[in-house]
Amino acid sequence: MADLPPPRVLIVSRRTIRKNKFVDFVGEYHLDLIVQFGAVPVIVPRVSGVDNLLESFEPIHGVLLCEGEDIDPSLYEAETSTLSSQELEEIKKIHAGDTAIDKEKDSIELKLVKLCLERNIPYLGICRGSQILNVACGGTLYQDIGKELSHKLHGVHEQSVTHMNYDDYDGHRHSIKLVENTPLQNWFKDSILNKKNMEIFVNSYHHQGVKQLARRFVPMAFAPDGLIEGFYDPKAYNPHEGKFLMGLQFHPERMRLPNSDEFDYPGCATAYKEFVRAVIAYQKKVNIQGISKSSQLNQEMEKKKRKLIARSFSFGPSKEFTLLPHEAKFLKCEMPNGTLSLEEEIRLMEMGATVRNSSSYFDQMMKSNKGKVKEVIAKKVIGNMSTGQVFNLMSFYQMMGQLCLEVLQTKLHGNGSEFDYIYSSLETELN
Repeated sequence: MADLPPPRVLIVSRRTIRKNKFVDFVGEYHLDLIVQFGAVPVIVPRVSGVDNLLESFEPIHGVLLCEGEDIDPSLYEAETSTLSSQELEEIKKIHAGDTAIDKEKDSIELKLVKLCLERNIPYLGICRGSQILNVACGGTLYQDIGKELSHKLHGVHEQSVTHMNYDDYDGHRHSIKLVENTPLQNWFKDSILNKKNMEIFVNSYHHQGVKQLARRFVPMAFAPDGLIEGFYDPKAYNPHEGKFLMGLQFHPERMRLPNSDEFDYPGCATAYKEFVRAVIAYQKKVNIQGISKSSQLNQEMEKKKRKLIARSFSFGPSKEFTLLPHEAKFLKCEMPNGTLSLEEEIRLMEMGATVRNSSSYFDQMMKSNKGKVKEVIAKKVIGNMSTGQVFNLMSFYQMMGQLCLEVLQTKLHGNGSEFDYIYSSLETELN
């Protein structure tokens, strides 16, 4: 198998205002790590209408979603919120930069998450990215941890936690407890000093978080106040097999030593390393499956085409070419969506004419001055076809060339009736 190009990881940008104009951006720490471990980050701009153009970003081998504003509460449980209008106003004042809802970003990211779930595309969600994953899978969020989660705290096992510090964005840390036998515990196991409490210190910057975890997920870490700081789907996690579905509420990419690119723990980079490992494996798996399916499909198509030709084959130079109803239906089905333009139908009939009555067909075409015109028209028709349609025509002609070669070999060796030979060989192959 030829070397594959680096796999593509889609990342949706965040919008901000600079010089009175909107600017899209993605944190460079994310991009650096994706590139470092062998993938190509592809930035999906947060622009109106992009949610309907996601197929233009194919192929998609992985999705990383990260920072952004609060997710629209109507997407999970706004109607059951216990917050008063006064409390909601207080939250907006305290977190003015994060509470502005961005419905376009919500729409783009929800569609990407659902695409990952449908195709089993590797997915890593950081901060907001973990929240959008939980919401897409049926989970809910605290609209504000300070207002909602703090009311639930009781006993010595649950303590108040500062999840964001506006004065020390990068340097802020709080403790989390890792859950045993999870990927997160495995990545940080060599850095855990106290094996009993499984504790590490992480950077975070958020005022919302997972309230009810979607059923498919398993927690990987908890903050002292009980907030889930990491989760994954164990049935969709095996980086070596291209499986990765995970959300981290904290920011491993920002956990760096002061004035250094070194991480607090090696496990911080491992999160991205394992994600890209899954992305690379997924690309290889999809490529192999694509080749296999294409080969199988081509074989089935070739058998059907050979059978069609065998049934419509004629050696009489004067017999007019016609397609039987089921044959015409078959030729139409060879094209995507099963639809052909008038020009495409004529071109297919001409191909059939060359099969049924090749010598007289070419004689007539060469005697007229229309040969060049037909070639120009054919190129124009083919130029307007999709890649799949052109591929189908090309494979048809390749198969025709092979048939002609077999017939010529039979004629040269004089092995009986050409038609008997072709028909019997086709029947043997098809059966």
